[in-house]
Amino acid sequence: MALLNKDDHMCFACSPRNPIGLHLRFSMDGDTCRTTFTPREEHQGWNGCMHGGLISTLLDEVMAQWLWRQGISAMTAEMTTRFSRPVPIGVPVNVESRLVEHKGRLWALSARVILPDGRAAARATAKFLTVD
Repeated sequence: MALLNKDDHMCFACSPRNPIGLHLRFSMDGDTCRTTFTPREEHQGWNGCMHGGLISTLLDEVMAQWLWRQGISAMTAEMTTRFSRPVPIGVPVNVESRLVEHKGRLWALSARVILPDGRAAARATAKFLTVD
């Protein structure tokens, strides 16, 4: 079974071709991978607040993109997310990730969603395993 189809370009988080995707764009700033996202009404959980599962998607993807931009193909093996504050609809947030540790096939990263006032709305740590 093929785990990755490198030709479909339909990633929910980053593909510009996915009609229901988040269309995230990433950049590296030194050792930090970053993106900005403004949640819309269709991204709600509670009224006026971004759905926690989609916040987790932002965090997972910014960590995966850190690896991808280093030429490392890896998949999420484990992720822990802590939610501190709601992410309001219509307000741009910054999302960033950094490498924490690397041992063999295992990569540990951290990420956070940052509100415009500089406070973290959510944080995550994750372990990724390289894939062939």
